[in-house]
Amino acid sequence: MPELLPQPQPALPAPRKRPIPRRVREAIDLMVQGRVRTWTAAAKKVGLSREHLARQIGLAHVAQHLRDRAARAVAVGAGRAAAKMVELLEAPSSAVQHDSAKFLLGVAGVKPASDAQVSVNIDLKAGFVIDLSGRSPSERPMKVVSPQPGAVAVGDKS
Repeated sequence: MPELLPQPQPALPAPRKRPIPRRVREAIDLMVQGRVRTWTAAAKKVGLSREHLARQIGLAHVAQHLRDRAARAVAVGAGRAAAKMVELLEAPSSAVQHDSAKFLLGVAGVKPASDAQVSVNIDLKAGFVIDLSGRSPSERPMKVVSPQPGAVAVGDKS
């Protein structure tokens, strides 16, 4: 009897890319570019209700589009921000120069040692022991607790 080999499965079609409405994309661009401060203002500017825009942003593919646009905006701004930090090294204010230099050195991995950690270890014993056993003092032997080895209690006959 011939051995049955598994038949190759047909490739699954790529998931259909869901379109994002034009006005929703415009509202996202307004927020990412900083031309409006709130989603309400973005929705009003493109002619949508705030509730509709909020529902759209809650959809996975729209939220991913928002994250992609924000990441792209940050990547583009990173070069300009770096140039500004280098430019601030020549600022008239020595405080600004200091802060800029400290930041740039930190990004480059040159940092001062962290603050010294102070560790205090004190071996402190209790000064009194309270016996709650209920036995009378004459029935129990006296125990000496002392930091000095071989200490003898007052009244001890040994």
